Amino acid sequence: MTKTTFPEGFLWGGAIAANQAEGAYLEGGKGLTTVDLLPTGKKRWEIAQGNLESFQPEEGEFYPSHEAIDFYHRYKEDIALFAKMGFKALRLSISWARIFPNGDDATPNEAGLKFYDDVFDELLKYGIQPVVTIAHFDVPLSLVERYGSWRNRRLVNLFETYATTLFKRYKDKVKYWMTFNEINMLLHLPFVGAGLVFKEGEDKNQIKYQAAHHQLVASALAVKACHEMIPDAMIGCMLAAGQTYSYTCNPDDVFEAMNKDRENFFFIDVQSRGKYPGYALRFFEENQLDIQMEEGDLELLEEGTVDYIGFSYYASRTASTDPEVLKNVTGGNVFGSIENPYLEKSDWGWTIDPKGLRITANQLHDRYQKPLFIVENGLGAVDEVTPEGEINDDYRIDYLKKHVAAMGEAIKDGVEILGYTSWGPIDLVSAGTGEMKKRYGYIYVDRDNQGNGTLKRLEKKSFKWYKDVIASNGEQL
Repeated sequence: MTKTTFPEGFLWGGAIAANQAEGAYLEGGKGLTTVDLLPTGKKRWEIAQGNLESFQPEEGEFYPSHEAIDFYHRYKEDIALFAKMGFKALRLSISWARIFPNGDDATPNEAGLKFYDDVFDELLKYGIQPVVTIAHFDVPLSLVERYGSWRNRRLVNLFETYATTLFKRYKDKVKYWMTFNEINMLLHLPFVGAGLVFKEGEDKNQIKYQAAHHQLVASALAVKACHEMIPDAMIGCMLAAGQTYSYTCNPDDVFEAMNKDRENFFFIDVQSRGKYPGYALRFFEENQLDIQMEEGDLELLEEGTVDYIGFSYYASRTASTDPEVLKNVTGGNVFGSIENPYLEKSDWGWTIDPKGLRITANQLHDRYQKPLFIVENGLGAVDEVTPEGEINDDYRIDYLKKHVAAMGEAIKDGVEILGYTSWGPIDLVSAGTGEMKKRYGYIYVDRDNQGNGTLKRLEKKSFKWYKDVIASNGEQL
């Protein structure tokens, strides 16, 4: 190995999502999306799980996505700060409803297309590569109301139209693409992941896995189109990842941990390997799931495999079959997990496990033999501004330092990693809770959980730390 762990051209940067950063939820011709119907408070979780129908904003509820951190109007200021840190890449998403306000419009919305043209131009002005997620938790609401969202085969072709519209427009500006953000979240937060709302008595597994098939076919179509329309681009998938450990060496616990991992790998197995794995087919059969497929679907999945595996990593998980052990559950990125006695936890109960990132990266590389891209990783914490206007987030620096070091060890292990875009380089709305108090950024945004604040941006202590990491290509941690 050379002295430098991280390869030349490594894509250091950060990651944001349209629905958590842009705001301007009805400006420029944009239509309503699923996330625009997620309020803060108790209702949020029920709606996110697809258990409570919500098709219009309600009086008296606060919807954090409506203004978010106003990236829509402030993107030049924010991108200048990213450039000051030395970013090589910014992972961001395009809002489907900015391009097709109803999802099935005959023609795209030019104002929406122009907005992303301007954002990409601003990034490229500083030499920052856009890494674009086509669908990041925001289905146009009209598609939910009219078709039942991804439970309906109709969305496959609508998504293909949307994706090819993006490829045609931005083929000279965007060389890194991803189809669906954390596609496995469909199983855990069906409304967020796929716009699914369940009626009483419906077989939720049948609906979720049918919707999953539609998303997998749509992903394959987008991959094929990208390869044809932008031959020099790379297009990947995206997994909410995190190794599941067995709580004990009891074979039942080991098997349970394997099954927990497979539940999430299922999607990426199809997107990367091009076919349904045997364990999934057995699951369908044993649970009487009848996945409707059209002629040519299986061939399409085989032809439309991704170029790289994008993934988020926040925490590892632990599995057990012991009822007593199962009482000790801690938080996580939607996935609750048994408390691991060897690990510390964040303010939100997420395990802090840097070595888990190295393990996860090795596991994914061994499984798929394709380049990886760590497109989310970070620490949600409460940050305080001192009277002098400083934010001393040493706890975040410590978290990130250890995770970047673990990523370097994975590269020494032989894992090919294209880049690292830490989550929330600027404070933004939490996808899970809708909070602003749960901050991830190197840049502080003056806004609270109720939407109060000036939206002023302040550099935290971690800002300079990450700037030095990038300038040294990961040698100075």
